[in-house]
Amino acid sequence: MPGPHDHHVVIVGGGFAGLWATRALAHAPVCVTLIDRANHHLFQPLLYQVATAGLSSPDIAAPLRHILRNQANVEVRMAGVERIGAQARHVVLDDGATLGYDTLLLATGVTHTYFGHDEWAPHAPGLKTLDDALHLRRRLLLAFEHAESESDPQRRAAWLSFAIVGGGPTGVELAGTLAEIAHHTLRREFRHIDPASAKVRLIEAGPRVLSSFPESLSEKARRQLQRLGVEVVTGTPVDAISDEGFHLGGTFVPARTVVWAAGVAASPLARTLGIELDRAGRVPVLPDLTVPGHPEIFVAGDLAAVSQHDGKAVPGVAPAAKQMGRYVGETIRARLANKPAAAFRYRDYGNLATIGRMAAVVDLRGLRFSGLLAWWFWLAAHVFFLIGFRNRIVVLLNWFLAYWSYQRAARIIVGHDSARRSTDADAG
Repeated sequence: MPGPHDHHVVIVGGGFAGLWATRALAHAPVCVTLIDRANHHLFQPLLYQVATAGLSSPDIAAPLRHILRNQANVEVRMAGVERIGAQARHVVLDDGATLGYDTLLLATGVTHTYFGHDEWAPHAPGLKTLDDALHLRRRLLLAFEHAESESDPQRRAAWLSFAIVGGGPTGVELAGTLAEIAHHTLRREFRHIDPASAKVRLIEAGPRVLSSFPESLSEKARRQLQRLGVEVVTGTPVDAISDEGFHLGGTFVPARTVVWAAGVAASPLARTLGIELDRAGRVPVLPDLTVPGHPEIFVAGDLAAVSQHDGKAVPGVAPAAKQMGRYVGETIRARLANKPAAAFRYRDYGNLATIGRMAAVVDLRGLRFSGLLAWWFWLAAHVFFLIGFRNRIVVLLNWFLAYWSYQRAARIIVGHDSARRSTDADAG
């Protein structure tokens, strides 16, 4: 706990922004308390690989206490924050306790939004946490098991019908990987069904998939998905989702497995600040990433609504969150040294997404390429940015084995059908 004369920095959220801010405060004359509901930092860009049985949980996550074990000025606290007392300068934890701060960083990220249709959530789970990934992995694998034991042709076809709603990077990556599982990984493993007969649909309400990419790369991604066997549907929003399927353009499509990758909303914690938020619930911050009227409160990562010098919004991607977190840490250090701090400036190093085996798209500041070279670049970038030497080696080994064998290392189903959360049997 901080002493009476220590400058106390409270950081809420152990994701990219929170962790990078904490690291930037190493050896600074501050006491840092890092609060997160989970005990681990998650490499979210590879979360879909846990959901599709390519990797296990420890491959893309690491305990926060282990990561920060050598940073003496940090205390990690596993808890949830219920609200912010901005005037009193304290946070209220989920157990009712309060924790005072001199400087606060909110980096709690985003959650799913169903655009006013929260009743769809039980039928179309999203993918933001390890719990989500484990639940989704169970649903995907069980769909093939149910199809194998189903004698009615129509019901069997419904179990072999998969839909991913949302054509952003997560949706594209999920669709391509699921097609690979159906056509290659599960081949010759069932006696009553042909997994390759499964229908994988990627549904995007907008005119094209990967809308944040240049149109030429978006079109290449669509063609690569189709070569993998994915049916790409654009320009048509989903009207309704139930346990039996979904309605698309007024037509009911039987599908027992629907995955939501279409929208996100900011953490509800932002509402407790008592300020006006943007349409997505994010906090419009000043150029130094502080809350208007509260220079002691910073907001970073997906929770922050930040404009670049050209007026465009800073995207909600991992590199942006890391840059914001590092900036906040450096700004706090500058303040304590009575030095001026420049405004935050986002450096866009590019955009990349994988579609499937030897298929990806990359946009590096105008240098655009796709296919095998882009896929190798995607692999190298993600291995490089993983936290921990062990994680890099394990992921690289798993990908190497999967490339040659088409097998996926974490295809174990545990728990019960009614369980919302499953246990990660391969976590050890």
